[in-house]
Amino acid sequence: MGCGKSRVGKALSQCIDIPYVDLDSFIEQQEKTAIKSIFKSKGELFFRKIERQYLEQLLTQKEPIILSLGGGTPCYYDSMDYIVDANAISIYLKANLTTLSDRLFLEKDERPLISHLQTQEELTEFIGKHLFERLPFYGKANHMLSVDTDSPELLALKIKDLV
Repeated sequence: MGCGKSRVGKALSQCIDIPYVDLDSFIEQQEKTAIKSIFKSKGELFFRKIERQYLEQLLTQKEPIILSLGGGTPCYYDSMDYIVDANAISIYLKANLTTLSDRLFLEKDERPLISHLQTQEELTEFIGKHLFERLPFYGKANHMLSVDTDSPELLALKIKDLV
């Protein structure tokens, strides 16, 4: 959440000429509604269930894709293990707490999990707690890249060299 997955994914797609898919956007297209609306009307558990179904659908298609996941995706059900077992190349884009807080505070109203937070301090605490909880899942990725200082284009080149 907030580490630049979409921007890096798009840059990588242009760099290596493989289609880019954002899982959240894909879900919105398939469900014909915004994720924010899904959270509000059906709850997070319903969202996580369909998120997993669409993840499986995308990972089992024959054509290669660059897929960016929501920050919580690897942490629900056995999704990260599924990604590993699918022989997908996974990359954890690691941003420090300050970077994440600064980026997310500007767009918090569009993100269902953080829209209720009033101050940047509350947001920073929320992010820190979630990073701590999610790190064991993120740590299963094949690679880790720090995203605090590099542009999406430079990160795409670094990823190209990794894979």
